[in-house]
Amino acid sequence: MALLLSLLTALVVISYGPGGALGCDLPQNHILVSRKNFVLLGQMSRISSIICLKDRKDFRFPQDMVDGSQFQKVQAMSVLHEMLQQTFNLFHTERSSAAWNTTLLDELCTGLLRQLEDLDTCLEQEMGEEESVLGTVRPTLAVKRYFRGIHLYLKEKNYSDCAWEIVRMEIVRSFSSSTNLQERLRMKDGDLGSP
Repeated sequence: MALLLSLLTALVVISYGPGGALGCDLPQNHILVSRKNFVLLGQMSRISSIICLKDRKDFRFPQDMVDGSQFQKVQAMSVLHEMLQQTFNLFHTERSSAAWNTTLLDELCTGLLRQLEDLDTCLEQEMGEEESVLGTVRPTLAVKRYFRGIHLYLKEKNYSDCAWEIVRMEIVRSFSSSTNLQERLRMKDGDLGSP
């Protein structure tokens, strides 16, 4: 229970960051949706992770992308958007539907879409005409490579229940790891340098 609470807290921080720092208006229920998504990820666990220890894998989460000290806020938001988009893509597949409780899965995907729509609005507001989209490519490519590795792992493991459980835990971990980036997003200036 303590682990779930700490992870839930991390997701709240993740969701709060962009609205407070960037001046874009995220809906008030954005944090509630994030909390619900995090709880849903926890509820989706169908088997004990202990029996899946043999299936563990280091997916090489791109920690430098979420540390974000070298990024502008728009780049950081792009990384967060890409993480949510790739998470949605991962769980919004036919194979995923076979692995999870469909009610919980549908709720998670709906919540992820709502968060993506909120971030889309913020990105549109923050990406001025002068801002280059190319500046967001490198960071988001690292996130895409990370998720590509997750997809390949699932395929290699024939989409087994243990493989899905390992991936679910990895997604929870990746959300938690992006807390530093979110904290930096709350800073007032345009750079995400060290606090």
